[in-house]
Amino acid sequence: MEAAPEESKTSLPEESPTAEEQEDEVEQVESHTESIEGNLAEQDDSEVPPEAQQKPEKVQKKISETFFYNYEDIYSRPFVTEDSGIPINLLTLKHSFGYDCTRSVNVLPMDSQTVMYIAGNQVVLLDLKTKSQNYLRSSSGGGIGFITAHPTKQYFAVGEKGEKPNLIIYDYPSLRPYRILRGGTEEAYVFGDFNTAGTLLASVGSSPDYMLTIWDWKQEKIVLRSKAFSQDVYKVTFSPDNEEQLTTSGSGHIRFWKMALTFTGLKLQGALGRFGKTAVTDIIGYVELPDGKVISGTEWGNLLLWEGGLIKVELCRAGRKPCHSATVSQIVLDEGELITVGKDGFIRMWNFEAIDAADSVDDTELLEVEPMNELCVGKNVSLSWISKVYDCGQPIWYAQDTNGAIWKLDLSFSNMTRDPECLFTFHSGRIEAMTVSPITYLMATTALDRSVRIYDFISNKQLSEIKFKQGGTALMWAPRVVNPKGGLIAVGFEDGVVRIIEVYDPKGLPILPGQTNIKSAEINLKKAFKPHATAVTALAYERNGDVLATGSRDKTVFFFAVEDEYEPIGFICVPGPVQALQWSPPSHAKSTLLILCENGFVLQVPAPVPEEQDTASTYRIKNLPTQYFHFYSIKSRIKLEEEITLREKKKQEKEKEKLEWIRQELEMGNEINQEKPEKEPEEEPLPPLYIPEEPSPILCGFYSAPGKFWLSLGGYDSGFLYHCEFSHDHEEDPENRKDEPFEVIPIEDTDDNPIQQISFCASRLLMFCGMQNGALRVYPLRDKDLSVDTLKEYWSFNVHDNDYGQIRGICTSYDDRFLLSCGGDGNIFAFNILSPEDVHKELKAKIPSPRSGLEKEKAAEDIEDPNAYNIEEVKQIKEYERIMKEAEEKKKKKREELVALRHKFLLLLQKNQELPKHMQLHREYEMDHRIFEELARQTAQRIQVVQKELAWEHEKHLIGLQKLRNHRFCLIWLFRFRDSLEFDTVVVHAIQSNHQISTYRLLAMSKKYYQEEPAREQPEEKEIIAETTHARIFEGEAEKPKISEVRKRTARYIESKHEKIRRIVEKSDQVEAKIMKRKAEWDELYKSKPSDDYEDPKDVEDIKKAWETMGYYELKAAPSYRVPEHKRMNIEKKVMQLRSLEVLINALVINFDAELRLLRHKKLKLDVQMKIADLRYITWYEELLILKNMEKQENLLKERVNTLISEQKTTQSKLNSYLAQMEDRKCEIVKLQECEKALYANFQASLGENNEFADFLTKVLKKKIKCMEKEEVGREAGWRYCEEEEHEEESSLKTDEENSGSEDEDFDDFVCPENCSEALYQNTIQLRQQWLDIEKALTEEKKAAAHLRKKCNALAKKAKVVETSLDTADQELETFQWEKQQRMNELYVVVPLKLHQVEYLVNGEMPSDFSHALVFTNQSLEYLQKRIVDLRNEKIAQREIYKKAQKQHKQLVQDKKEIEIKIRRLEETCNDLMMKKFGRLVDFEAVQARSVNTHMEKLKVQIMEKEYAHSQELKEWEKRMLDLQQQLMKLTKENTSKMQQLNQFYIEKEQLETKLASLKNDVGVEFQGIRPTAIKEQARLESRLKHAAYDTALLREEINLLRRKDGCLREELALLRKDEHLFLQPSSPQDSETPTESFPLLTPETVTNSPSIS
Repeated sequence: MEAAPEESKTSLPEESPTAEEQEDEVEQVESHTESIEGNLAEQDDSEVPPEAQQKPEKVQKKISETFFYNYEDIYSRPFVTEDSGIPINLLTLKHSFGYDCTRSVNVLPMDSQTVMYIAGNQVVLLDLKTKSQNYLRSSSGGGIGFITAHPTKQYFAVGEKGEKPNLIIYDYPSLRPYRILRGGTEEAYVFGDFNTAGTLLASVGSSPDYMLTIWDWKQEKIVLRSKAFSQDVYKVTFSPDNEEQLTTSGSGHIRFWKMALTFTGLKLQGALGRFGKTAVTDIIGYVELPDGKVISGTEWGNLLLWEGGLIKVELCRAGRKPCHSATVSQIVLDEGELITVGKDGFIRMWNFEAIDAADSVDDTELLEVEPMNELCVGKNVSLSWISKVYDCGQPIWYAQDTNGAIWKLDLSFSNMTRDPECLFTFHSGRIEAMTVSPITYLMATTALDRSVRIYDFISNKQLSEIKFKQGGTALMWAPRVVNPKGGLIAVGFEDGVVRIIEVYDPKGLPILPGQTNIKSAEINLKKAFKPHATAVTALAYERNGDVLATGSRDKTVFFFAVEDEYEPIGFICVPGPVQALQWSPPSHAKSTLLILCENGFVLQVPAPVPEEQDTASTYRIKNLPTQYFHFYSIKSRIKLEEEITLREKKKQEKEKEKLEWIRQELEMGNEINQEKPEKEPEEEPLPPLYIPEEPSPILCGFYSAPGKFWLSLGGYDSGFLYHCEFSHDHEEDPENRKDEPFEVIPIEDTDDNPIQQISFCASRLLMFCGMQNGALRVYPLRDKDLSVDTLKEYWSFNVHDNDYGQIRGICTSYDDRFLLSCGGDGNIFAFNILSPEDVHKELKAKIPSPRSGLEKEKAAEDIEDPNAYNIEEVKQIKEYERIMKEAEEKKKKKREELVALRHKFLLLLQKNQELPKHMQLHREYEMDHRIFEELARQTAQRIQVVQKELAWEHEKHLIGLQKLRNHRFCLIWLFRFRDSLEFDTVVVHAIQSNHQISTYRLLAMSKKYYQEEPAREQPEEKEIIAETTHARIFEGEAEKPKISEVRKRTARYIESKHEKIRRIVEKSDQVEAKIMKRKAEWDELYKSKPSDDYEDPKDVEDIKKAWETMGYYELKAAPSYRVPEHKRMNIEKKVMQLRSLEVLINALVINFDAELRLLRHKKLKLDVQMKIADLRYITWYEELLILKNMEKQENLLKERVNTLISEQKTTQSKLNSYLAQMEDRKCEIVKLQECEKALYANFQASLGENNEFADFLTKVLKKKIKCMEKEEVGREAGWRYCEEEEHEEESSLKTDEENSGSEDEDFDDFVCPENCSEALYQNTIQLRQQWLDIEKALTEEKKAAAHLRKKCNALAKKAKVVETSLDTADQELETFQWEKQQRMNELYVVVPLKLHQVEYLVNGEMPSDFSHALVFTNQSLEYLQKRIVDLRNEKIAQREIYKKAQKQHKQLVQDKKEIEIKIRRLEETCNDLMMKKFGRLVDFEAVQARSVNTHMEKLKVQIMEKEYAHSQELKEWEKRMLDLQQQLMKLTKENTSKMQQLNQFYIEKEQLETKLASLKNDVGVEFQGIRPTAIKEQARLESRLKHAAYDTALLREEINLLRRKDGCLREELALLRKDEHLFLQPSSPQDSETPTESFPLLTPETVTNSPSIS
């Protein structure tokens, strides 16, 4: 019976049965290959042997339900350099103050008292009552990507980050690692979700793989996996109603997944959502509906309803308002209610039934809906995630606020609903700066969220916070010398303002009446000033506390005198944005300021003296001594020196090896051959020196000695600490300096992870480094100095997020007991330094007491306007106002002088008028002409300058004008240039009316058009032009066929000569014939010539008649002329002539005007046609531009298709030729097989009947040999034959006897047996040789056929590949054609309509805007109107159905709640019964699933079907066996009768022998001679004995054959019977003469020893 087939590889993993097992116990069970991505191996079409089908079943371990990992074995620990002696617990985490609120899904309530969130490399479990924290470290130290909880809250999953990260399932509340999932992504997990049953877990990774993985997490198996998308994926969830469906969303996409069962197994099939007309958006929040639809949010706040991968409708509020005024971050379907969460701080509840049944009503695909309820959590709240837990049966929601808060919400929307409660507040986003109090355990932080917060890191709580209008960027706690109480803090902000705030204990102030809630600490603004225009980046108090220095990105450093008012001293400008400021320590003799700039500059300046600065007009300090250092990269040179050193070391090692080899050879006494030295392989060229174009940024630095300092750089120059020194050369321009460090210390593993911050403990025995990847490093220092040896050993610990958690601040407490760090991930951590936790219980932070009189002081004036002027700008404005005031005063004085002069001038004019006229001066005053000449010269110079300045623009516009004139499109539609006109416009006016008509302005066609258009013109284009213009523009003539035959030059030359001679002869003959014809014509003409005095009778007759009738006429001007009576004129006649002329003119004018009006009417029609043609020309020209843009890609696609078609044709032709050759080979094989059969028939005929050597000769014929080459060995020569192994393919001549044991017997086929015909033997040898030749040819033909078959198979595969590629290329071409058509469809097409065709009216009037109108035929419009009526009826019916369904739904919901209550009671009863009966809870579903195994039942059915088929086959075999048994019985009976006959023969023989012996004894002497009768009788008896012996042998062989049960039984029996008939024939005389030696003698002893017949 065959083995049962293996279980399908595509089935979902079954939940393992629950059983009482010991911890760490695993059991061996049968397992099957899991389906990963549906990648199943393809099976060959060839038949699989039975041995290959019966594969052994794989067995693998199944993880026990009670198995747990040990947390101590998996969590990541600090790295410590080997043999360094640094304790592993140098730093221990004390408390986490921050919160990464910008991370998606970073609040996870496990119960009503515990909230979980991610903080860097830790998962923090916060107890809401006690505010205590528990921590879970990541296993790899690479960070944590996501957390998610099991539906039962019994487990939670932590997806990590790093190389090949783990996904760990923890048990809750024990926090023991339960399962570790490996291999789900390459670098980081970003989201995960359990299915509703909790059996599967879906996870999605980040770049580069974006892998979506489905886990059987309890067995740590991957069920399915697939790449989710090629961009960032934010979320993945299971459908709550169909666990075979998933949804993923992310950057610009949403994807719908199904676990589809295909013919290759279970696969993940993802359908990408298509946005259609809707703008593409990032999708963060979505929810799956029970009917398979999906609702998702958008960036602009609306909701999208997806169905079938398409947007069914977009939902908004009334008035087209968005559902949320910001991004929809989450959508929740909770107990039949649809809840949306927006980053605008609102939570809205919607009618689920209305949204589920929503559909678009117009082309905008927008549907207006209104929320049922809404909750505004608060101002400046940006919600990103909410999660629900139950407290005493009541739902509680916890919300994550990206602005730095965790909220507790009540979403019951009832009269008893509680207001939102803010549980915790944190910094939002990156922490910009941190500082520590110099006298107590207080810490201050600031960030761009505009807040400054004070923490007590002993009691692990936030004391106070203060908010401003702008975000903070720098922080500095004033030292003791400035404020002995330690309550002043200087804070820098992003708008350039510096604020001095003071922290104090409000309990030290007088308590006001009614004041109850007194905080632990208060923050008061003491002073605000604005020294900079951009963000303040650094603050530093001078060591004596006299000066405060502030640095900014505006490349300035400002100095203030530290007093109560912080009076400004002045500022200096630096070459780059300020990165850090540090005053020299007290150990230095002089007080200097070290200024670090981002762009590689370092400056050192002394502290300015306030009395020496002149601040009357500006605060800029001009003469402050400054030392510069411009960092010049030497990293490339360091790497080059290391490479050179490495190569030299390798060379030295080779030389040492060579010398050692020579020494060993000499010691062994071997001579060393002085051969030519081998050529050493050429070394690779050394890398060139590299200097980065942009200088590497300086990250941090500090003083090491006066004039010396250490630097840490980022970018290319990271990986080292550089020891630098200021140069004494101050004259050189700082920008041109190239200063190099004099000492370099390499830092391990910092090439891509530079040091961001450096801090020292008070004793300078420990150096703390904050890294870019969020790790902390501690270097123990020797002698409080840095060296290469001291920085080799270090302690490192990954704390903050490895991707964006670079450390922004690192500080130690004033007594070096604690270390505090803040990072870009918003987290703040406090660590113990080599001190246990219990020692710190006695410590307490002391809050500074308030200043005396603080409560009476007025509130300090703050600077709230971010655009306010800074100190220098205020000073400059005041100076400018002073200067302007002085200028106005001078102008006023000048104006007064001018008024006085004008008054004096008027007096002089008056006096001049009073003088006599001959004494008066004329008013024409002429100025000096030289002034005008100078003005003209200056004007000409200015004009020349302007012309030179505008020469390029002038030339540009001239070229542009020329291009416009030459451009056809612009010529037609934009400009009208006369030089390109064929005909200009001519206007003809009517005479009696105002009508007029003008000709068309016809533009000349360009030469390029006449050159290119005939070549481009195609028949299709001709048809299009003919259809639209009803006239053919171009009529091309068919080209005459060219003669393709090429003639040789000599032949063409000879032919041309013959042709020329022939033409000359023909021409001469024609000329001669023409001359003869002309001569004959002249002869005929001369013959018909009349005489000189001949007169034509007709002419004579006409002259006579003229004299008689015409009379005599004279000119009117002749003197003798007389006016006839009828021609005499008077007034009346002339008036009549004028009137008739006027009538004629009027008629002509009327006709002209009528014709002009008719032409005008025709021209109006023609104008319409021309306008339509112009519009169509524009459309076609735009289509032409589109086609030109896409022509290149289309040609490439067509070329690819044509190439594949030609390749397909070539492959098919080769395949056909190979198939034809295979058919020929098959025919040859058939012919050879026929020859083989004919040869065998010839051999059978040559044997004849009853040939006793038939078997021998058959064996000789069938024995395969091969002829070897003739070889001579000694004296022996001849042909050597060797036996050959049988070929794999048996010949058709092989009979069944060759399979029997007789073929293994050895026989000699080189000698003809005795009594065998020599001719027959030689004939058999010849036939064998022919048979071998045929076999050889047959083998060669089969080999050739097999070779052709292989080629055919290869070509067939190639043809399939080509066909697939061709289909793909055709599909791409079709897609391209579709895209091209879509591009052309986007063009606007003008459709002219008459007024009676317009039925689109608004308020009974024709609108001015037809953008919302459609063009339809009357038939389509009638159908649409009819369809509207039908749809209304359908809508009414659907509403009725919907109302019924809604009522039914409400009833079902109510029934569901009642059933759930009943189920809950039954479950409690069942659990109680199980606990009473079994003592534990038993999973009956798993037991039932195990007891009723569907797959096993299927296998049983298959077994039954197989058994039935086998039983039928057994019946057939039993029937055949019965027939064979009957035949065997019959044969047994026959054999029994023959044996009886044989026994009778033996008895007769014995009697005859006895009788013969008696006769021998009794016969006398006379009878002792030989008698003929006796001899004959003896011969007769011997003959009978021989026949009996032969019959006996035949019977024995037949009995042996009957004992065998192989398939050759019937044939062998038939052959034996045939032989039996041959041998049982009466013996011939020749047989009687056969020698007795040829037959075995049968004696009684042989009969006795013969085997019995059973």
